[in-house]
Amino acid sequence: MGRYAVKRLIQGVITVWFIATATFFAMHAVPGDPLSGDKALTEKIRANLEAKYGLDQPLMTQYAIYLGNIAQGDFGISFTQENREVNDIIREHFPVSATLGILAIVFAGLGGVLWGALTAIYRNRLPDTIIMFLVILGISVPSFVIAALGQLSLVNINEWTGVSILPVGGWGTVWHMIVPSMVLGLGTMAYLTRLMRSSMLEIINSDFVRTAKSKGVPPTQIFTRHQLRNAILPVITVLGPSIATITTGGFVVEIIFAIPGLGRYFVQAVQQLDYTVIMGTTVFYGAFLVFMVILVDLIYGLIDPRVRLE
Repeated sequence: MGRYAVKRLIQGVITVWFIATATFFAMHAVPGDPLSGDKALTEKIRANLEAKYGLDQPLMTQYAIYLGNIAQGDFGISFTQENREVNDIIREHFPVSATLGILAIVFAGLGGVLWGALTAIYRNRLPDTIIMFLVILGISVPSFVIAALGQLSLVNINEWTGVSILPVGGWGTVWHMIVPSMVLGLGTMAYLTRLMRSSMLEIINSDFVRTAKSKGVPPTQIFTRHQLRNAILPVITVLGPSIATITTGGFVVEIIFAIPGLGRYFVQAVQQLDYTVIMGTTVFYGAFLVFMVILVDLIYGLIDPRVRLE
């Protein structure tokens, strides 16, 4: 296990380096000057920024400075937000995105396992048909459409009842988190439902389940100890990347519901061509995703003793 963990960590570092490199050269291939317009108010400010990031140096020199800063955990200073470091933006706004993402993944994980198990138990019957129809909708409809419909439904419900049952937007209380987290986790829940259904159907028809039934094991025990425990393994495999994707990928949901998360600042940075914020958040997202994948690989071996990590 120890050798495997070290090997995966080395692979993770190489992956993060590749993400950082690809992001750097992709940003420098984009037309435009990051210090143009009102981003650098004086020639002195422009000269200081050029000296700090080597913008007046050859591309490979800039690349070396960029990697050196990342290695020290320094993502630089925003070109558009005065006296604000990218590290501060991540530190202040990632917890908001993480909170929203955790609630969304809990909703998606519990719902995916529950609905997937129900569709397998009631295969080709009415509950299976209804749930799978909703699953297809959840996978097919884009998140921005679901977010807009969710917000519109909230407005109509609040107008119909005459009271504000749930806030339409903003952040700060538990009530602000409910609808955005459900909207954010809906697509993942639909995907996990399909995955859980397929896995559950394979387990239901397996030899050890038939053996347990022939021995007179109670159905509840068969479901919890044999069917559910084994069928959930593929779900856990994709749960790590799903956690990272949801936690860092709620860009549209954060914008529509006016949530001050990190995704909202990433979108603003793209619109304003803020190189340091774009590159810093992209590398941070990539590192977080790699970490979650490695963590799930290690947990997978602990959950299923048959798996040997080598």
